[in-house]
Amino acid sequence: MTRRPALAWCGVVGPTGFAAAWATAGALTKGYSPADETISQLAAVHAPRRWLMTAGFGCFGVAELGYSAVLRDSLGGRAWLAATVTGFATLGAGAFPLDASSTIDVVHRGFATVASAALALTPVLAAQSLSARGHGRAGAASRLVGVLSGACLVAATFVSAQGLLQRVGLTLADGWLAASAVAIIRGLMKPTRVPPQKQP
Repeated sequence: MTRRPALAWCGVVGPTGFAAAWATAGALTKGYSPADETISQLAAVHAPRRWLMTAGFGCFGVAELGYSAVLRDSLGGRAWLAATVTGFATLGAGAFPLDASSTIDVVHRGFATVASAALALTPVLAAQSLSARGHGRAGAASRLVGVLSGACLVAATFVSAQGLLQRVGLTLADGWLAASAVAIIRGLMKPTRVPPQKQP
């Protein structure tokens, strides 16, 4: 129990580190368009700030695994499984950068797709557990965040502004991770007590 707050902080550190990496690497890369180009391109083999974005992948992946452990203990349900998949898939995406070869590119995109899908699914699955615990509004908000995040990530594959939609989708889900982590730290994810019903 004493390590629970420390693990919960992983839900804040991971998304923050990842966002800081893509924002900084994008700003420092000449000619890079965050609206039209994906985050993965910042970690490509010949990208000038590859090390920074690769570190961002690593930070998020490792932190997500720590967060998934405390999410399992605090909320139960299946959301922690999606968070675990997100962590491992993110590490995989970082380990296989774009432009290494056509085969490696396919592997990278596969990991990235799984990571994005699992990330958007995490708040949707958490919504079930939150509602069951008596946190109806939090459950509804979680479900909405997950759906919007997933919609943005899917739409990013069909439009020219894929970088913008990808960032919006990821930021929505990452924001949920950070908010849920803070809720765990503050002890807000406990079951709501329902007063016993009077016998007729």
